[in-house]
Order: sequence, then C-alpha cells, then structure tokens
Amino acid sequence: MLFLISGLYDAQGKPQLPGLGYNFRMVKIVIFLLLSLAAATQAQAAPDGAKLYARNCAVCHGENGDGGLGIPLSLPSFQAAVSNDYLRKTIRLGRPGRVMPPSSLPDAEIEGIVRFIRSWGNGAAPLFPPRHVKGDAAHGKQLYSEHCAACHGVNGEGGKGTGVTFSRPRDLPIMAPALNNTGFLASASDSMIRENLKRGREGTPMVSFLNKGLKEKDLDDIVSFVRSFEQTPKPSSPAPAETEQAVLMVDSPYDLATTIENVKRAASSSNFIFIREQPLNFGLVPEGREDPRQHIIYFCSFSMLNQALITDPRVGLFLPCRITVVEQDGKVKMMAVNPKRLGRIFNNSELDAMCAEMTRRYLAIMEEAAL
Repeated sequence: MLFLISGLYDAQGKPQLPGLGYNFRMVKIVIFLLLSLAAATQAQAAPDGAKLYARNCAVCHGENGDGGLGIPLSLPSFQAAVSNDYLRKTIRLGRPGRVMPPSSLPDAEIEGIVRFIRSWGNGAAPLFPPRHVKGDAAHGKQLYSEHCAACHGVNGEGGKGTGVTFSRPRDLPIMAPALNNTGFLASASDSMIRENLKRGREGTPMVSFLNKGLKEKDLDDIVSFVRSFEQTPKPSSPAPAETEQAVLMVDSPYDLATTIENVKRAASSSNFIFIREQPLNFGLVPEGREDPRQHIIYFCSFSMLNQALITDPRVGLFLPCRITVVEQDGKVKMMAVNPKRLGRIFNNSELDAMCAEMTRRYLAIMEEAAL
C-alpha cells in the first residue's frame, strides 16, 4: 500500500495536489479496513484448540487437563517438563498399545491443541538442548532397576491398566508411562528425559534423582539405558486383521426355545453366571409387540469382568457378555459381537489377549449349544 502514498507529499508534509489531504485520509481508512479484514480472516483460519482438545483429548485427559485415563496435562510440573515438540509428536504418534491412538489431524489442528494445552501453563514452553546423552547403559540398567522399575516396569512396559483410580493403586495419582514405547521414544529427546530425572515430577511419585543421592553422570547412564529400548522395544500384540469378522455366528440344529436353553446351560458350564434373557428389541417397541423370533441372553463372569475393567474401563461399554439367538426362514442362528474386532478400537495391547480369550469362549459356548 505504501506505493499509493509515496510521492503524494512534499518534504514539509504538504500535499502536492489539491484535495490530497482528503484522499490520504481515505487511503488510511482503506489500509485499516484491509488490515482488519486480514486479521479477521487469519483468526477464522486458525484452528480452535479448545474445541479440538474437547473433541479429541478431553475424554482421557480431562476437560480441564486434570487427567483420567490419560495423565494430567495441566499439572505444573508436567508443563515445565515437556517441550512443544514433545507434545506435537505425542499427539501425532500416540502410544502404540497403550490406550492413546495416533492422530491423523492436520498439522495446523495439532498446533491448535498444543497452544490450548499450553494455556494451562504459567510461562513459555521449556526448551531442551538437542543433544545426544552419552552414558554407560549397563550401569544405567542397574540404576533403573533400583529406582525406576517399580513404577515403569522391569522392561519399561509402564504401569498396568489405565490412569483411572479403579485400575491403579489409590496412592498413585497417575499410571507410570511406558518408556519402551515406540511413540514415547520417538517423541522424547535425551535432554528432556534427563531433565525429568533431574527435576522429578511434583504431584507424582517421581522425585528428583539428584535428591535421591544420584550424580549427574548417573542420570546420563539411566538415559542411555532408556534409549537402549529402541533396539529392543516391547513386542506389541498384533492388531486384529482387517478381515477379522465383526460378528461370530454359529448355526443351531435346534428350534429357538431349545437353542436359548442350550446357550444358558453352556454359559453356566463355562463358569459364567446367567443374568437374564429377553426379546432383542425389548424396550425399543411398545410392550407386547416384541419380536418373539429374536432373543438375547446376558451372562457374566465377575472375575473376568473385574479384570477387564481394571485393564481398560472403556470395555464396560460392551459388558456384560451376550449372545443373540434369532430364527429366520425356519433356521436358528446364534450370534455375538466379536471381541477381537472390538479390541481394535482400544489401542491397548493388555486388552488384546483378553479379547482373544473372550472370542474363544463365545465360540465354545455357541458350539456346545449346537451339539
């Protein structure tokens, strides 16, 4: 815009042409309007980090960042311990097999979430020098076993279960993260890990390792050992194949009523407790108009239920166990949602084995009912 103004005034600031003062005021107004429009456009284009966080993060990390399934992000010691780059990479890569899935959000939206997370902090994001820490990994392993393994696991596998109080000892405010996780190792720099060891994490069980009596060189050794997990990462359970059937289905040679009784009997013989049996569309249609050819049987193993909820409370959405028995065109079928297929949505390798076992038991019950 400056080219419009250049040459319109003399050295004393007087207009060169009649009426130029009025014209210049108009130019200034136009410039102001254009700049305002650009600012408004930029504001509209900037992703809303608060909304993105609420949609993608709050269910695990809490609406106000106070934690839940995920660690508390608003904790001052967390804000002071992680870089923006760590947050970006963590959102992008997730934690394979550890509840947090990877994200396919555009970079601009990830930046918006990072900015929102930083709004809970009291200052600028910490900067860690991008240096490679060299230490004695063998000595670091010894120190890790003594000072870290109780929380982070002997092989860096992290605490069991999730971050909700039901699935962790009540004296632990958070679950210790998995240090051998590929997502963590790709997100955390050597210097950031070292600073966390040096400072500790106030509000969690992790205290400063220097206050424990360790020396600066010891911190280098522990970092080197943690980094060695990259050569031997924890093997994760293979994700169920895309071709894994969503519904388990077994044909019954018996009529509907007999098949229902057979399912109840087979579930009991597999150490499940029968809960109830009802028409499939019970409560969805007016009473008395339920479909008599579609029934669902609910049953439960309370020890399995307890273990599943400890492993991942979200699995409670699909419990108790259930098998549906339907009659169609004179044929009777038994059906159940395939737990192995459901396991794909949880990103929790601990849960994978349980889902596989539950699939096996569903099939065993239905096959016994069909004998």
